[in-house]
Amino acid sequence: ETIFDYCLSQLKDCKNMTDEIAALSGLSNFDCPQRRIALSLFYDKWASEELVLDKWFAVQALSRLPDTLSDVESLLGHKDFSLRNPNKVRSLIGNFCHGNHNHFHAEDGNGYRFCAKQVIKIDHINPQIAARLARSFDSWKRLEGTTRRTHAIESLETIKNSPNLSKDTYEIVSRTLDND
Repeated sequence: ETIFDYCLSQLKDCKNMTDEIAALSGLSNFDCPQRRIALSLFYDKWASEELVLDKWFAVQALSRLPDTLSDVESLLGHKDFSLRNPNKVRSLIGNFCHGNHNHFHAEDGNGYRFCAKQVIKIDHINPQIAARLARSFDSWKRLEGTTRRTHAIESLETIKNSPNLSKDTYEIVSRTLDND
């Protein structure tokens, strides 16, 4: 029996949410068959529980696997996800942008572009959530190398120059860009 089998057994047999999430989180970082089974089992068990389902989205957003950004983008179209639901936005997009530093700060800038696109979309629905999401760029000046910094600035400028941007989001982005 492998550690992956052990985690899957723990997920299936556990008696509390802490152990269940621990098993799911552990498996979420490995590209193994048990990961896919665990995600499916957890979803099937908890699909009717909104707040627990937020944990399912969060675990996937925080994964260290190389395809995490494309998985997150796919989850935006999931039947249980909505940009109009602040908890869902925080659990999926917020966790990716604020908590998945490896993928958000990817050298190719795709994490920043993804975030900028979502901030602009969400801003028209819920400016406070969009402004909070834009705060994920707060540390751009501490990034190593000019490539990441350039991508971060470009994404912030994209947000700032977007038409009909709310006052909340505009202030956060402008302050983030101006803090030299």
